Amino acid sequence: MTLPEVALDPLGVEMDGPRVVAIGGGHGLAQVLEAVQLYAGDISAIVTVADDGGSSGRLTSTLEIPPPGDIRMCLMALSPEPSVWRELFAYRFASTDIAGHSLGNLMLAAMQDIFGDFPTAVRIAGRLLGARGAVIPVAGRSLHLRAEIDGKWVNGQVAIATTRGTITRLLVEPDTEKASPTATAAIQYADQIILGPGSLFTSVISALIVPGIVDAIESSNAQLVFVANLTTQDGETFDLDGPGHVEALSRIAGLEKTGVIVANGSVLDVADPIRRLEYPVDDVEALGWRLVERSLVDVGAAWPQHDSIALGATLAELA
Repeated sequence: MTLPEVALDPLGVEMDGPRVVAIGGGHGLAQVLEAVQLYAGDISAIVTVADDGGSSGRLTSTLEIPPPGDIRMCLMALSPEPSVWRELFAYRFASTDIAGHSLGNLMLAAMQDIFGDFPTAVRIAGRLLGARGAVIPVAGRSLHLRAEIDGKWVNGQVAIATTRGTITRLLVEPDTEKASPTATAAIQYADQIILGPGSLFTSVISALIVPGIVDAIESSNAQLVFVANLTTQDGETFDLDGPGHVEALSRIAGLEKTGVIVANGSVLDVADPIRRLEYPVDDVEALGWRLVERSLVDVGAAWPQHDSIALGATLAELA
């Protein structure tokens, strides 16, 4: 598979800027996608397919479909312009037997049934929404996560995310399911690869451990950027400090390539038991990474999250 030297937007207009690949899931990946639209010429989001909670979990348990929730979130992040399609994809039912389901998730399920496979459904949804980039499921089917936490095995993304303790192993099943060739090709041709922010194990590393993803990153000439989380997560990273987040990329995911860590350097007040994460420069450099600190907190948000404009400016500076 080859990619064009000059990136094109959905209307076929030439775009300047680097090819950016962002890997992960959930709200963290959506924030990055909003940020990179400030400077990227070509955007690919490689999204985990191990979510088993909420509307996505209900659909994957009854239909032969990868979890659509994170996919839908990424499509909407890449489609900021108001439209009827965007309103439809964002709509969530509040009552009857479809209460809690997002219409966007149901539409993706319907498109898979109509067009025959999930990646095609996602591409068509992107066209309808006017997405400014490609959203790529990391694998062609729903995957199951298992984690060894304090010596005991915990099954499923939701259970892992909400269990306190030290994760020593994270497995994806079936382990014979390889990464999407479209995903590995996007990584190969990228100028910048972004990991995080978001749930470290159940979003970021759950995508990295799909066979073929880490190998593609290791062989790529792209700049590697890890957008560091602002705080711990009550559950999977409850007792993990900042350097511990970075070390988990190699310890759990097997990623040996290093690059730049983008971390928040501004004041952030959080309520117990959540803790603000810090990334001491000596510890980061000892792990082989370079630290870049900026003021990245969205001060108007209801919970700690990155400011997409500030993050985009920092990532553009690095690119």
